Amino acid sequence: MAEDRPLTGRIALVTGASRGIGAATAKALAEAGAHVVLTARDVKQLEQVEDAIHEAGGSATIAPVELTEPDGIARLAGAVSGRWDKLDILVISAAYLPQLTPVTQIDAEQFGQAVTVNLLATQALLAGFDPLLKRSDHGRVIGLTSSVGADARPYWAAYGSTKAAFESLLDSYALEVEKLGQIRVAIVDPGATRTAMRAKAYPGEDPAEVKDPSVVGERIVALLDEDFTTRHRERVG
Repeated sequence: MAEDRPLTGRIALVTGASRGIGAATAKALAEAGAHVVLTARDVKQLEQVEDAIHEAGGSATIAPVELTEPDGIARLAGAVSGRWDKLDILVISAAYLPQLTPVTQIDAEQFGQAVTVNLLATQALLAGFDPLLKRSDHGRVIGLTSSVGADARPYWAAYGSTKAAFESLLDSYALEVEKLGQIRVAIVDPGATRTAMRAKAYPGEDPAEVKDPSVVGERIVALLDEDFTTRHRERVG
């Protein structure tokens, strides 16, 4: 039974858990036995994911938060620490995709939103949950990235630059905590996946031609059951 539910007893928090890869990952974590804290800003969608997890026999709690609010993440960390004395898994899935445009025409407001959600919120999450992660005997941080963070692409600069910084932030954190305990950090590029963000970026693409988010969620759960070295990187399919 333990082999079927390898994450039993572990507490996981997933950002962007209301849909797409975040929701799929949350469901996969719950199926593997973890209690999953679901966070995003859309309460109704979070409740739908929570209901699906409960109906499948899993365990989850919703914690709505707006990542762009100045103290939103601090309040979230306070609420989680008030209920649990550790956090075993932090999956950073939430992201904002600005309009694809030349560098010279980047919309300042959208770029600011991307910086806030993709970068500043990541730092706040690491700062807020670092104490709880350090109390885990198996702390894991999984950051979802994009290939445009490593390889520049025309018209993708507003998003790609935030993902490049996102990866650098996670890498630095991994090096800082590597000798202090059991926290390990992995950066996962989901590759082409059937999500609303993908549809926005590639409106002419046939959704049936790209993989379902559940494939990514299942791979993340499998990775968490492996003894990977910190600063692990991989691309899913």
